[in-house]
Amino acid sequence: MATVAGLIRLLVAVLALRAAAGAVNSPPACPLDLGYVRTFPWDRAPCAPPVSNVTACCMTLLSVLGIGLAARLRATGLFRLPSAPASAACIHAFSDALASPPLSLPRSLVPACFPVASQFAISPSYCAGVTTAAQYVAAVGDVAAGELNSSCGSNLTEMSLCYGCLTAGIHALARLTAAAGKTSNSLNCFYLTALYAAGVSNSAGPTSPATAACAFGLALSTPSPTASPASGSRTHTNIAVATVIPIASVLLVSLIALLAWTKRHDDISSKNRGLSGERRPSRQRPNTGSVLFGVRELAKATGGFAERNIIGRGGFGVVYRGVLADGSVVAVKKMLEPDVDGGDEEFANEVEIISHFRHRNLVPLRGCCITDADDPDDHGSRQMLLVYDYMPNGSLDRYIFQQQQDGAVAVAVLRWAQRRSVVLDVARGLEYMHYGVKPGIYHRDIKATNILLDEDMRARVADFGLARRSREGQSHLTTRVAGTHGYLSPEYALYGQLTERSDVYSFGVLVLEVMSGRPALDLAEPSGMVLVTDWAWTLVKAGRTREVLAEALLGEKECRATVEAMERFVLVGILCAHVTVACRPTMPEALRMLEGDVDVPDLPDRPQPYGQRIPFDEGQGNFSASSVLSGPFMDFGDMLR
Repeated sequence: MATVAGLIRLLVAVLALRAAAGAVNSPPACPLDLGYVRTFPWDRAPCAPPVSNVTACCMTLLSVLGIGLAARLRATGLFRLPSAPASAACIHAFSDALASPPLSLPRSLVPACFPVASQFAISPSYCAGVTTAAQYVAAVGDVAAGELNSSCGSNLTEMSLCYGCLTAGIHALARLTAAAGKTSNSLNCFYLTALYAAGVSNSAGPTSPATAACAFGLALSTPSPTASPASGSRTHTNIAVATVIPIASVLLVSLIALLAWTKRHDDISSKNRGLSGERRPSRQRPNTGSVLFGVRELAKATGGFAERNIIGRGGFGVVYRGVLADGSVVAVKKMLEPDVDGGDEEFANEVEIISHFRHRNLVPLRGCCITDADDPDDHGSRQMLLVYDYMPNGSLDRYIFQQQQDGAVAVAVLRWAQRRSVVLDVARGLEYMHYGVKPGIYHRDIKATNILLDEDMRARVADFGLARRSREGQSHLTTRVAGTHGYLSPEYALYGQLTERSDVYSFGVLVLEVMSGRPALDLAEPSGMVLVTDWAWTLVKAGRTREVLAEALLGEKECRATVEAMERFVLVGILCAHVTVACRPTMPEALRMLEGDVDVPDLPDRPQPYGQRIPFDEGQGNFSASSVLSGPFMDFGDMLR
């Protein structure tokens, strides 16, 4: 009897071991409930075959999957997915859901949009060590988290409520990126904020159409012809919310660009080996004005790219001061992410074209250097370098903003004549880029740090070597949004829609910076209006244009005509930075207004900001304004017309 009992126990143990082994060897299941994919009223049109715009489809699919990630966060308190295998399983399950009826979308969509199987896995390095909702609250602080919960907690169907949620998201993001420092990608932190707003803050949750439309910028399907009027009204409102206020659109564009680059990176590297110039001395490119430098020559010029020779840092690279063998002083920009669309050949062709440009207000581009990844002189890293003429007086931001020196605040003062000259110089440079060459060039990143001053304190536009060439009579839809928060036009930041008037918007922000001495984006501003465009608009509409002017300008003893000219510059800046594309002038028109050749038209109204109301003392009463991004984002069609 004992023997039989022992055999039974042994058999049970063997079966248990086999079951455990089977569990270990079986692939992990997707922890997301993707049943909503087939029933949620998202607009399938961008992904319906034939797919004419892959970028739009991928943005849509990323938003749809974001609903599931936010739902998991709501249920478990955990961001994204726990592991690379889980991420791969969810991508596969997502593909199955899209391919099955009633959607019946092509199976090729998901692999094309999400080629990296592990991309949805979370890790402490993703953003500020945040992997849970509790860690998110600890990182942003109770005040910002409370504001996010309050502003995003209700039904977000109404435009004003969604706008308030956006404002709170910006504040929370500022604190999260500050906590992350330089160790994390700020776009990752941006996406976590959108997930938290939809999955934790909102009472209805991410599967609510209004929540998904607001938090993820997800377009909703239009009502059928037989839908009731009430149903059609609700759907129309949701579509408006999805179009007007997408919190995560900038991130979606950037992620898709990253995925596209990752997918083709190996092909580009192997295709363009022949352009490498690292083992040759500098030489003139045939029939061009540009020079192909050798990496050894540039390393020698910059002291081995020594830290002491760094004169600037930016989102695209580090700039070094260098002295060439002939004694000429140059600025060498070493790209941090050498991933220009089209690979080395496109990069070299772009340099070749722009090196022909000769304009007083553009920084001369001398040439470039492209190294292979297997180059021993560059320690195995692939590099792209741009070589410019050196501008001895540095960048404009040093002369218009307060600077910290030895613990004290020192204000670098430019007089009115100098500020006027700077603004006009930049305007002429942009006018040349837009209309002086064929096809025109869109700069994409006009800001104070990209305006350099030569030995005569004349302004020159820099960093146009990575700009986009225009298409005759068309706007340009790009998957890589290049630029700086606070300077980006709404239609470009949210939708990747690039036109010459995207540069005009950035120029308007720059003009307001020059005239006010206030940076484009100031998260520490006590009034709560973090953007110079909102602040200046509020004062001008209240009839207090002179208060926009910097103290250094107000202290000058100038005649009335000079003050009127200063105010005209402020008005032109606000007009150029209008949220609606059609309200902005072209650069030639803006230049004529600045020079006084034509009158500045009445400022077109823009809707009052709908976000958090912040008291603003007007002297004779209270006025309120919002700290949102350049006023409310308009309907996409209105914005681009």
